Amino acid sequence: MIHIYTDGGCSGNPGPGGWAFVMVDEISSEISGDDKVLLEKWGAEKETTNNRMEMTAVIKALEELETMKDKSGRIAVYTDSQYVQKGISQWIADWKKKGWKTSDKKPVKNQDLWQCLDALTAGQQVDWIWVKGHAGNKYNERCDALTQKAIASL
Repeated sequence: MIHIYTDGGCSGNPGPGGWAFVMVDEISSEISGDDKVLLEKWGAEKETTNNRMEMTAVIKALEELETMKDKSGRIAVYTDSQYVQKGISQWIADWKKKGWKTSDKKPVKNQDLWQCLDALTAGQQVDWIWVKGHAGNKYNERCDALTQKAIASL
């Protein structure tokens, strides 16, 4: 199983933003700490929103995973964004049925990214796991640090 940790954020919302992911092939026990980190990446945009950066982190990770030769059939995506976790696992099916409209008939925000994420996960076995941000999760904390580095690079 491939484990993907993601984070995104902005300095102001909207404002300059950053995203990051850490891809781990195997999570070992806390005792040994011998995780096999495959890849870390981050990036930034000058004017964006927090939600767009959270989604971009996941998209960039899944795009990167597609290029890998020995990718696993099962993926676990860890995000501290309930917007991402609930959006892809609960809300997206209704949005698609309603022509990308919300329950109050307004256009879905970030539709371009939702459609990209939907396409990237089609036919994949993905577990969407919400983790509490800033709560000591090693890879969530690493993603947060990389996101801040990305924002500072602008």
